[in-house]
Amino acid sequence: MGRPRILIVGAGIGGLTAAASLLRGGYRVKVFEQAEVLEEIGAGIQISANAVKVVRDLGLGDALEAIAVRPARYLFRRFDTGEVVQEIPLGARHLADHGAPYYHVHRADFHRLLVEKVRQLDPEAIELGRQVEGFSESDAGVVVRFADGGQAEGEVLIGADGIKSPVRRELLGDTPAHYTGDVAWRALVPSERLPADIMDPIVTVWCGPKRHVVMYYVRGGALLNFVATVEREMPVGESWTLKRPWSELKADFEGWHADVQTVIDAIDRDACYQWALNDRQPVARWSSDRATLLGDSAHATLPYMAQGAVMAIEDGAVLARCFGQAGSVPEALDLYQRNRIGRTSRIVLESAGMRGLYRIENEEEMRRAFAQKDLAKARGEWLYSYDPLTVPLT
Repeated sequence: MGRPRILIVGAGIGGLTAAASLLRGGYRVKVFEQAEVLEEIGAGIQISANAVKVVRDLGLGDALEAIAVRPARYLFRRFDTGEVVQEIPLGARHLADHGAPYYHVHRADFHRLLVEKVRQLDPEAIELGRQVEGFSESDAGVVVRFADGGQAEGEVLIGADGIKSPVRRELLGDTPAHYTGDVAWRALVPSERLPADIMDPIVTVWCGPKRHVVMYYVRGGALLNFVATVEREMPVGESWTLKRPWSELKADFEGWHADVQTVIDAIDRDACYQWALNDRQPVARWSSDRATLLGDSAHATLPYMAQGAVMAIEDGAVLARCFGQAGSVPEALDLYQRNRIGRTSRIVLESAGMRGLYRIENEEEMRRAFAQKDLAKARGEWLYSYDPLTVPLT
């Protein structure tokens, strides 16, 4: 196979990882982003070894290290007593077991590194203000249609355009996302506002009835990332920029541990954001002969295993490898789909399953449930040990 012209819709983490990986392989790539300015929402993400290997391969390992935090461990704690019900070692153990570190990073910081990498490889690769309405394909290639009446032609189309993906709609028809029954609060707290001993550089999941809280540091420890999910019969809205009253957040976690209260009390009163969590059931296919999906457009994943961004990074690296290995575009997209659907489907389903584990109210029942699940062993055996750069593609 020659070097097809590849069109990517969406300049998020997955689309940019795919673009950088393909550009390094000598492919002609154009990324279309509907936003007029490239920026990411202020929130934290976790990047485990299975994705860090890709970041390092792109030549961004040192840059990532400079902006990230290496957590020592993952703690699961009771919402009221603070009892640790399970621990996943990270830090040196994660590095030794899986060949790369585990990082916490501000999404906007990481996104900036990917933008800079793509523009270093091709300064003209990213086009802003290009809202895609749909596409058509033939044996020869694809034509993308834009809201302004324009179009672009290529041999391949990659939809990296999120959970409301127009590319997915064209490929699979109407497959609406479903509200999960949870809304998520998010906030970033300057560490200087918190007691010095509030939390080590770890990730803590506070587990409690009908809700749970995740906290970890980003930006070298300067900020504490706070995410709290709460069961709601009806969501308020889906936008990541929807603000809600701080008093509502405070009431949601009344009676929770003093450390949780301390963090909530330090949050800016006018900087409490809430969004609805939506997902889809896994599908059996997400490609045609000339078009495919990656990231949330293919497999929207709840954040309960911290693998959403990681899966998009894996997708981008594996897809680039498939183009190098297959003899034609249809073969490459089929190879990619065949090798990613099983893994991503498992992560979608297991992430959803974590919700119930985190929400057990009875203290003894929670201890038993966590005792039956060795999360460190399970995730080490199949999740973190996966290498997108070397895994056999069959």
